[in-house]
Amino acid sequence: MSDSVNQPRIFEVLTAAPVRARRKPRDWPNEEKERLIAETLLPGANVSAIARAEGLDPPQLYGWRRKALSSGVVAPLTDTAKKEVKFARVEPVASSTVEIVIGDVVVRAAGDIEADHLAEVLRAVRKA
Repeated sequence: MSDSVNQPRIFEVLTAAPVRARRKPRDWPNEEKERLIAETLLPGANVSAIARAEGLDPPQLYGWRRKALSSGVVAPLTDTAKKEVKFARVEPVASSTVEIVIGDVVVRAAGDIEADHLAEVLRAVRKA
């Protein structure tokens, strides 16, 4: 046998703190996602700040926003859509009907409308 087997050896014991358990992913309702995406589309909005304020990672909110924009469900304002608004009135109503104003057109949609159908209607209104 080799002489190195009988030589004294030095061992170093490594200690480490346990890895923090990964938090369970939160299941965000579509209404919350829509509200957060709408906030990010406002002029001067900071997506990262909005995400952190709601307790989610900024890349997650950016992903939701990117998916909504690519699907055509929402679109950022363009220069042609920026018309001067002289008066706007908001009335809170307990109803399942949603009114979407695009220029001088009002689209009223019931709460049970399919998202794909509503997206088609909004695309048609934008083109008109």
